[in-house]
Amino acid sequence: MKILVANLGSTSFKYRLFDMDSQCQLARGGIERIGSTESPCKVQIGDYKLELTVTLADHVEAVNHCLGQLTDPAHGCLSSASDVSAIAFKTVHGGRYSGVQRVTPDLLAAMEEMCGVAPAHNPPYIAAMRLLAEKLPRIPLIAAFETDFHATIPRHNQFYAIPYEWSETLSVRRWGFHGASHRYIAGRTAELLGRTDLRIISCHLGGSSSICAIRNGQSVAATMGMSPQSGLPQNNRVGDFDPFALPRIIEKTGKSLTEVLNILANQSGLLGISGVSTDYRDIAQAAADGNARAMLALDVFTASARHALGAYLVELGGADAIVFTGGIGENRNDLRTAVCRDLVELGIVLDPVANERAKGEVSIHAPQSRVQIWVVPTNEELVVARLAAKLLEG
Repeated sequence: MKILVANLGSTSFKYRLFDMDSQCQLARGGIERIGSTESPCKVQIGDYKLELTVTLADHVEAVNHCLGQLTDPAHGCLSSASDVSAIAFKTVHGGRYSGVQRVTPDLLAAMEEMCGVAPAHNPPYIAAMRLLAEKLPRIPLIAAFETDFHATIPRHNQFYAIPYEWSETLSVRRWGFHGASHRYIAGRTAELLGRTDLRIISCHLGGSSSICAIRNGQSVAATMGMSPQSGLPQNNRVGDFDPFALPRIIEKTGKSLTEVLNILANQSGLLGISGVSTDYRDIAQAAADGNARAMLALDVFTASARHALGAYLVELGGADAIVFTGGIGENRNDLRTAVCRDLVELGIVLDPVANERAKGEVSIHAPQSRVQIWVVPTNEELVVARLAAKLLEG
């Protein structure tokens, strides 16, 4: 069975192709600026790599172009497009739908109901999936929702202190996201440590960040709440924020609620504080050059991560492992140092040499540390492929 896992943007299509019999990645690729006269396209099939510029009108043409590359007689890894059992999507918020689902009109309608909660994620997925379902009906489409892994979070960690009816009838609660990444970290850490009865704090730190408390392979708390705009500060999204600040902002700026929400979703987070960039690397360089706002942005991000780490140490009654993943978590030894600073009394001791040299999957705790500390590159696409294959088989 071969599963194509798609990561969609409004004008982009990135994919990985997996052979589920061997659990191996066969190919990966991506197309940017779909709908423009020049769309950069990259593909890697085994050792073969190709970069070119194409003209593609929509996501259907992008998928067909991808399938053409994968079935190319010279370099392809498929005999025909019918070898693809399904296209699976790492979808964000389905509201009344969660888990792993076949894409249907009702599922797309449910996702539309949550566009206000996930404005950066749901609209491009809905548009592309609707188009693919219409134009490529021969290929099953499967949605694996990011909220699914967090379905095990107990109610006391799900509920906001709002009128109970809002939680029950409007689904206003802490849903949690980055489910595929945290699920992968839970499984892979259990393999690395040879145990399933673990207390893990999974730190997915990147352009979009969240921290998850995991007990015995199940999520019990997560920093993201009702929307992906919540929790830790994101690259351009606000993170946790007091809603009673909204009336003052609206009154003093003259902006509408819609305009303010757009700013909170697109011009806030690390970008909003630093005024430099959405990229952590650019902000870190600016901070090193003496930019005070860039320094503040890094300090706010680190403090938020440490607050979550402390909360989840209490929630779990300690930890067996802290795992850093995501683009920042995997690649920034300075961030890992800052998060783990002065935690010796809690049994958390980083090995500075191992941390600085860390590449790929590696432990970075000192010998005397009671808590193991790891860097583990995540593999969200493989998780989505596994979930899709399980649905098809079941």
